[in-house]
Amino acid sequence: MNKPTILVVEDDSSIKNLMTTTLRTHDYHFLTAGNVQSAIMQASSHNPDIVLLDLGLPDMDGVEVIHNIRSWSSMPIIVISARSEDTDKIEALDAGADDYLTKPFSVEELLARLRVTQRRLSMMPGEFESSVFTNGQLKIDYSAGCAWLCDKELHLTPIEYKLLCLLSKNVGRVLTHTYITQHIWGRCWDKDVSSLRVFMATLRKKLEAAPDSPQYIQTHVGVGYRMVRV
Repeated sequence: MNKPTILVVEDDSSIKNLMTTTLRTHDYHFLTAGNVQSAIMQASSHNPDIVLLDLGLPDMDGVEVIHNIRSWSSMPIIVISARSEDTDKIEALDAGADDYLTKPFSVEELLARLRVTQRRLSMMPGEFESSVFTNGQLKIDYSAGCAWLCDKELHLTPIEYKLLCLLSKNVGRVLTHTYITQHIWGRCWDKDVSSLRVFMATLRKKLEAAPDSPQYIQTHVGVGYRMVRV
C-alpha cells in the first residue's frame, strides 16, 4: 500500500513538529500550512491525499478550509482540534470533514486514524466500479437492492436498507445525525433524530451478533454513526 501525501494544517509549531516528525518517521510524504489561505493554496496546488486540519488558525476558522475543499474535492479531511464540544465536532463533520481527533492526542491514535483513512482510499475505486459492497461477512448488492450477512439474506425495511447503504458508501467516515436524516428523510427535525435512533437499534439487531458490542456500526455519542471496516 503506497503511502499517501498528507497536508498538515497547523499553526502551533510544537504540534506541527510532532506531527511532521511522526509522518517522516513512518515514511509519509507531507506538506505544511499555517493558516487558511496557505492551506487552500497547498490543497489546490498539490491535491494531497489526506488533510490533517486544525480549526484554530490565525487568519480564519479552519472550517473555511473544509468548505473550500468540499467545493471541488472529496479528499479526506481529518480535523485535529482542541475544541472538544459536540457542537464543534458536528459543525466540522457537517461541513464535510471525515473524522475528528481531539487534542491532546497520542501518536499511535493519529497513525491509526491515518491507516483507517488510507484503507478507505484504497477501497474507493473498487467500490465505485462494482455494484457489490463487501465488509467482513456483510455483502450488499446495490443494483439488486439486497444485503446478506454470513450468506443469509437480511430482511430489512426500506429505511433500514437505505441507512445500511448510506453507511456502507461512507465506510470509515463519521456521519452526523443531520447528514443522515437529510439523506434519508430530506430534512432534520428533532423527531427525525429520535426515529433514526430507533431504526439504528432495529438495524443493529439484524446486523450485529451482539448489538451491545457492535462490530459494524459504531456510535459516536451526541454526533452520529460510522460503519467500521472489518
